[in-house]
Amino acid sequence: MSAGWSWFVIALIALNILGCVWLIWWTGRRRPGDPAPTDTSHTWDGDLTEYNKPMPKWWINLFYLTIVFSVGYLIYYPGLGAFAGVSKWTSADEHELHKQSFDARLEETFRPYVGQPVDAIARDPAAVELGRSIFSNTCATCHGSSAQGAIGYPNLTDDIWHWGGSPDRILQTVLDGREGVMTPWGKVLTGMKGDNAVDYVVAYVRTLSDPGSMENNYMAAQGKKLFDGVCVACHGPDGKGNIELGAPDLTDDYWMYGSSKASLYETISNGRHGVMPAHRELLGETRSRLVAAYVWSLSHPQDTDATSTQ
Repeated sequence: MSAGWSWFVIALIALNILGCVWLIWWTGRRRPGDPAPTDTSHTWDGDLTEYNKPMPKWWINLFYLTIVFSVGYLIYYPGLGAFAGVSKWTSADEHELHKQSFDARLEETFRPYVGQPVDAIARDPAAVELGRSIFSNTCATCHGSSAQGAIGYPNLTDDIWHWGGSPDRILQTVLDGREGVMTPWGKVLTGMKGDNAVDYVVAYVRTLSDPGSMENNYMAAQGKKLFDGVCVACHGPDGKGNIELGAPDLTDDYWMYGSSKASLYETISNGRHGVMPAHRELLGETRSRLVAAYVWSLSHPQDTDATSTQ
């Protein structure tokens, strides 16, 4: 705050305080010629009279004491422009004190899970509940409160994992994030096979989850030639994908961006770019382990239930 603004604020506060003092004094005093407190001539129904009695002295003194308290408060705490107050109190310092206190309590809560394997943490119901709470506050925005995802956001409750579903792979995803890039192939394919090239590849990709539909399918047959020349680099010759690249398995019935012809055409022609943010700095390793354990437990309920009932 500049010196000019600081003095402006101080002057404004001083005027308000002096104005309150003057208002109490002005309204509380009696003036020459004022009628007696019991002589107002306002009478209703014969015996109901309005009096003009002043406020009791103790009540007025309370107002003055309130003003004195406010002056002391402004001297002790920062309130007069850039003046820091004799206590040097700041909201930032107060926040830091509370944060340190809560951080210490959180560290005590998380200490049993430091460095523990994700699948071992997932067998502790209390740990899974902690992970669920962290997930709800951090991850549910994209993956949904039930972790079933949405268009463009993967379902975490099934057994389909583009980057691998082992406990360590899930933890790595939470800590360091992922970036999945599907290259736009529209122009390349069109240059190879004409305007219908993308439609050919769409037709073939749709047969991968239903091999019987490949029979007598001219478009799919043309698409297979293009797939073998372009797409196998990431998705493999059998279309089962590559977890090291995040390339999805095209032989199952799960499509993160939708399985319609229009959606597949958009994916192949213009590509996709999905980003899972890294949470290492935001959550730290232990809380990331708890989240990973919760996520892993969603697709392995039998492993966690069997242990919790023993």
